[in-house]
Amino acid sequence: MSSQAPSKRLMAPEITAKKGVEPIVSLTSYHAHTAAIADRYCDFLLVGDSLGMVMHGYETTVPVPLELMIMHGRAVVRGARRALVVVDMPFGTYEESPSVAFRNAARVMKETDCGAVKLEGGRRMADTIRFLVERGIPVMAHIGLTPQSINVIGGFKAQGREEAQWVEIEEDARLVAAAGAFAVVLEAIAEPLARRITAAIPIPTIGIGAGGGCDGQILVMEDMLGLSPRVPKFVKEFGKVGAAIGDAIKGYAEEVRAGTFPATEHSYTMKAPAAVADGAALPSKASKKPKTPST
Repeated sequence: MSSQAPSKRLMAPEITAKKGVEPIVSLTSYHAHTAAIADRYCDFLLVGDSLGMVMHGYETTVPVPLELMIMHGRAVVRGARRALVVVDMPFGTYEESPSVAFRNAARVMKETDCGAVKLEGGRRMADTIRFLVERGIPVMAHIGLTPQSINVIGGFKAQGREEAQWVEIEEDARLVAAAGAFAVVLEAIAEPLARRITAAIPIPTIGIGAGGGCDGQILVMEDMLGLSPRVPKFVKEFGKVGAAIGDAIKGYAEEVRAGTFPATEHSYTMKAPAAVADGAALPSKASKKPKTPST
């Protein structure tokens, strides 16, 4: 038996407890290998339904099915060891009623072994959040720009840039916190409003395009790595991975066409007996002389 106990994975209450103590760091993650890397630095990893756009070529997050979220959720949980893993509930799996939401959220929790789920919506989701939390499912809320509602909003538009919108967004934040959400994502919200919400509610705010006044930050990993062709204004590219991949593939293609790859060091040799290795030929079966019986 190993003398070292496995590292403890963070849980939802520990994320809540970080409010006002230390900034919360998070990223999206969709596969085991990136989860293992991000796990060293992040407090939680979000298996976002943005994977539909980032990995599967959808124009929006609306078409993403529950089964796809579960498949990627399993991969991220396998890759991460310390960070809390939160899985997005995709469009159509929780809006109908609290009981439908519980059935689908329970399936996500059981089949992925994640530590929490995330729902989009403020006041309209407050009763559902309360229903899930009372039944043992930690919920992260999501207000401001809610991508699953893009067809109603009319595009990926920043929210709260006019003070007339503030009362409604602030009420969304207050109600999801009162319903029991352990944290709330503020997406594409004007910085002064995000700062005001952060000061007004007892749970952490996780900003994505909401300025530096939030309790934590999240970005889509592919955006901040320079893998996405187009990124929102609020994204900073911390790496140029896309360009590096392009250069690597270009070099590979050139060497294959030039016949320089694979070289000898990239090829397997035969496992030959010592006699062959020394230059001696092995006798063939046909050349073997039968033994002469003794008289």
